[in-house]
Amino acid sequence: MAILPANGAPAASLDLSITGLRSGKGMIRVCLTADPANFPGCIDDKRAITRSVPATQHDIRIAGLAPGNYAAAVIHDENSNARLDTFAGIPREGFGFSRNPAIRFGPPRFSSAAFAVDGVAQTQQVTMRYMF
Repeated sequence: MAILPANGAPAASLDLSITGLRSGKGMIRVCLTADPANFPGCIDDKRAITRSVPATQHDIRIAGLAPGNYAAAVIHDENSNARLDTFAGIPREGFGFSRNPAIRFGPPRFSSAAFAVDGVAQTQQVTMRYMF
């Protein structure tokens, strides 16, 4: 029997596959949101889905997603301090986004990282990037 969100549409799952980690130290922290205004931080998004798993776990499943457009932001929190450390505004720890958009100055827009969930299982590979 399928899980049905409030709108009656079948729920889907998302499998995130994290590649390119430079070490197994610390945690992988994921923020999944459907709200463009709260991407990539998910700070004020009560409906955002967050996960924290050991950096040795490269595959993360998020189940029960309603249909819609989502974007994921991932950080490799190597020192496990629950934040992305920066120096002069440049990330000192790894980061990545769904759809692996080009990174220029600052994080990508929601539209560059967004993907559709339509009631079937989705897979996104996120390649971590390191500036230092």
